[in-house]
Amino acid sequence: MKKLLVLVLSLFMVLSLAGCKDQKDPPSQEIDTSIVITDQIGRQVTLEKPAEKVVSTYYLVTASLLTLGLKDRIVGVELKANSRQLYRLAAKEMLELPGVGSGKEINIEEIAKLEPDIVFLPKKQKDAAEVLSDLGIPSIVVDPESYDRFNELIMIIGKVCGVEDRATQLISYYDGVVDEVSSLAEDATRPSVYIAGDSSWLHTCTGKMYQSEMTKIAGGECVSASLDSDKWTDISIEQLLQWDPEYIFVVNYAEYGIDDLMNEETLKDLKAVKENKVFMIPSAIEAWDYPQPSSVLGLYWMAGILHPELVAPDRYLEEALAFYKTYYDLDLSNEDF
Repeated sequence: MKKLLVLVLSLFMVLSLAGCKDQKDPPSQEIDTSIVITDQIGRQVTLEKPAEKVVSTYYLVTASLLTLGLKDRIVGVELKANSRQLYRLAAKEMLELPGVGSGKEINIEEIAKLEPDIVFLPKKQKDAAEVLSDLGIPSIVVDPESYDRFNELIMIIGKVCGVEDRATQLISYYDGVVDEVSSLAEDATRPSVYIAGDSSWLHTCTGKMYQSEMTKIAGGECVSASLDSDKWTDISIEQLLQWDPEYIFVVNYAEYGIDDLMNEETLKDLKAVKENKVFMIPSAIEAWDYPQPSSVLGLYWMAGILHPELVAPDRYLEEALAFYKTYYDLDLSNEDF
């Protein structure tokens, strides 16, 4: 009996081992870490992992990368980067990086040498995006010319670089400022505003541009909002006289000064000129009317000019000091703006 029991147990063990031998281990499941992004002209871009080497040919993107704490990942920048005061103050090492493009030109060969994980391009360079794609270099085309599309740009950068938490925090801060300023000015009378551009005071923004939306958020009405172009547009002196704005805001990168405009004989009958309500948008560090993070400071400034009874005229200075300390670790003074 004992021999029979041993035989049965031995047979059972052999069959069990055979079964284990024939059974295959289940295939291991690999975690998909790829990132799929739809850029701002509708192109779908896929990255295997968060980008570590980034090329930006557009200042608005470069400034946003810096605000998100990503300066160490930037390997190539827009042309004329050495003219940016923000870089001199917050990222001197960027002045030595190769300039590889702009809205007017892109150096595909130099970009390829940098072997970037991602390239950011302005909408004007959407054709270059396809050339880069053919070379196996992923690129994202951006066009942040509205409040919502600026937020979208920040989140795109956050996803591409794996810093969505930082992007969400920045968007929350930006949204908070917009909500505060717009709610304060919600029931106020909206004065008419004309934004004078860089090359001439007859060069202005349109209703499709960020500057127009900023004016509305700050409690004003941009007189050129009916213009349909997607870029700065020249108008006639007759048109400006017809609009007769209550305020004129001159961009701080203008090729002329406030005195030039105020002393222009053809403009002397404008309400803004007669009432001395012509102002230059701060600051010397960067343009606060661009669709970039620091535009929140431009909102405070505009609201303080248009509605000083609601927003203290010097509120923007308080916010600017905190903004540049928080995001760039810069200790500045009011004179820097």
